[in-house]
Amino acid sequence: MAKNNTERLRMLESHVIALAGVFQACQLVRQAATSGRFEPTEVETSLASVFRFDADSPADVFGGLPNLRQGLIALIAQLDNQAERDLQLTQLAVSVLRTERKLSAKRDMLGKLRSGIERVQARRSDLPPTAPAIVSGLAGVYSETLSTLRPRITVHGNPQQLSQETRVEQIRALLLAATRAAVLWRQVGGGQWTLLLRRSQYAMLARGMLARCTIDRA
Repeated sequence: MAKNNTERLRMLESHVIALAGVFQACQLVRQAATSGRFEPTEVETSLASVFRFDADSPADVFGGLPNLRQGLIALIAQLDNQAERDLQLTQLAVSVLRTERKLSAKRDMLGKLRSGIERVQARRSDLPPTAPAIVSGLAGVYSETLSTLRPRITVHGNPQQLSQETRVEQIRALLLAATRAAVLWRQVGGGQWTLLLRRSQYAMLARGMLARCTIDRA
């Protein structure tokens, strides 16, 4: 019985980690689209996750749980704090999860997506994932694959930001990262009904994981 409880807790924590990855990337998309201001280390975490196909654990996809601190904060606010809830962030995250479900049914596109990411990875050498050439490459992969699915993910923001090509590329690359986290969400057993039925449980677990992040950073 104890073993079953431990496995169930591990599964639920995997769900929370994947969702935090989705919300962190989506929050960065919102920040890029509205103000153009965001935390570079958080962008690096999200973009680096795109290249981690075979991580040992869900947390390793993002380089460790502490790198998901802002994603956990955003997830808690959306699940358990109506006063701080950002409706557009929730809508964006839901759109990403829906797009991933469409993607999962298209094996040819999944293959094209992976090969595109591998091509960008081959060009990385010592470049960080936030290097302009890498961001541009990931944005191109997004445009050739996920952007063709309907309905397309809609990003609202400041026209001044959305008219800049470099900003648009950042947004597309981050949407690719959000979708990668959504793929993880499905791989660890997450689903639409899972999210609805376990909303309060996920929020509670996210609070505990956020506390662990704070301790690890102290």
